[in-house]
Amino acid sequence: MNAGKGDLAPYGIMSNRYGIITQPSATMLRGAVKHEWDESTKWSWCVGADLIMQASSATDYERYIESSETWIEHGVRPSAVHLQQLYAGIRYRSVFAIAGLKEYKSAMLNDSLSSGDFTRGINSRPMPGLAFGLSRFVDIPFTRGALQISGEIFYGRPCDDNWIKSHYNYYNSLINTNWWYNYKRLYFRTNPSQPLSVTFGMQAACQLGYNLKRYFSGKFGYASYDHINFWEAIEMLLPSTGEGYWRGNHLGSWDMMARWRMPQGAELKAYFQWPWEDGSGIGRRNGWDGIWGVEYKSNDPKAIISGAVIEYIDLTNQSGPMHWAPSDFPGTTLPNEATGSDSYYNNSNYNGYTYYGMTLGTPFIPGTIYNLDGYLRIVDNRIRGFHAAAKGWATLDLEYRAMVSYRQSWGDYYTPRTHKVHDLSWTLEAGWHVAKVPGLKVSAIAAMDCGDMLGNNLGGAVSISYTGSFNIGAHGKK
Repeated sequence: MNAGKGDLAPYGIMSNRYGIITQPSATMLRGAVKHEWDESTKWSWCVGADLIMQASSATDYERYIESSETWIEHGVRPSAVHLQQLYAGIRYRSVFAIAGLKEYKSAMLNDSLSSGDFTRGINSRPMPGLAFGLSRFVDIPFTRGALQISGEIFYGRPCDDNWIKSHYNYYNSLINTNWWYNYKRLYFRTNPSQPLSVTFGMQAACQLGYNLKRYFSGKFGYASYDHINFWEAIEMLLPSTGEGYWRGNHLGSWDMMARWRMPQGAELKAYFQWPWEDGSGIGRRNGWDGIWGVEYKSNDPKAIISGAVIEYIDLTNQSGPMHWAPSDFPGTTLPNEATGSDSYYNNSNYNGYTYYGMTLGTPFIPGTIYNLDGYLRIVDNRIRGFHAAAKGWATLDLEYRAMVSYRQSWGDYYTPRTHKVHDLSWTLEAGWHVAKVPGLKVSAIAAMDCGDMLGNNLGGAVSISYTGSFNIGAHGKK
């Protein structure tokens, strides 16, 4: 159960939880069953089902009614029942394939402490699709273990069309449905058994295809469609001259992490993610934009401070304030090119890089769910701020997590704010593991937002959960 004051749940309760909690007040019942990989065998399989039922408060969004030329407010709430996960997969050694709805973890960052991965984090609901690749790092042949490789490809089909239609204002900008999603990652890592290990590589994501409608001052303007075929979907994987690659909204990040293992076993990590939204970002023309962080991990998982993270996030450069491509304007007399105004998570043909209103990457860039005026594009992506978090154990049975985030925003280069806005968010969370009943956990959380960016929100939540295993089959397989 969660309850609070505000239009939406506070940032610390709402973000980086796979889109489960969004409303200021809700009562939720969740049940899941799963079978994990068996790492001791060459062949293995996984399967899972996860169902959520909830009764929640509604949030009012504005909508324009053309017939009466008036604005109304209509309350919107999540569905009472939805499948959070439903998947099945198979693995041979390190090669895997998984189909269905599944919650995937971030590739490099600590999901429980970080502000969130820029390209694909844990902020939104899982999307139905097919994932395949390497389930872990494997040695590259002939390097004698000095260099390892890991990668993944995901094709997904969003199913939030009804959410988009119920939140859009039908007055300005656009509404986009019926699109496809592709994610890919390729990482390299030096020998992890050494005290110093470095991980580096790239993540890339793409939105492709659409049914698009544009509205101007409350009146329907025009519709356009972009449907992709099989070969165009393949061209999404690598840069090429094919139409399947150059169409759509492409973004991603260059990632690097250096991990130092201290003599006592504790670890210290330094990492960065350099974001890109198009070719100028890939070529590092966007200055010092990125997520820069330091993480500490104790050698004692039950230490008072078992882990901590400090991050600096700067997304204000965006390759400069102006974009001009002469090829977009045949016959122009201005031959020079300015590849700026990358506008992270935005594209002229898409409703922002979001799913059910939550950003598919870091929630440090607020998703469209915060736009109570029914505008379905990212409003604040020129952001600068910091994030700090720590977790540990106050006693052998009581764990805690504390987080604080501060950010300032100048809006977006295409639609800048008239004045700078800010947000300060903090979260305190505690979980009591009942010793007499292994698997039983009682949790409590309190969070608050202050400022004119996300609004002033205050809330708390309590939960009771039980996790256990049971035996099936004649051989007692768990």
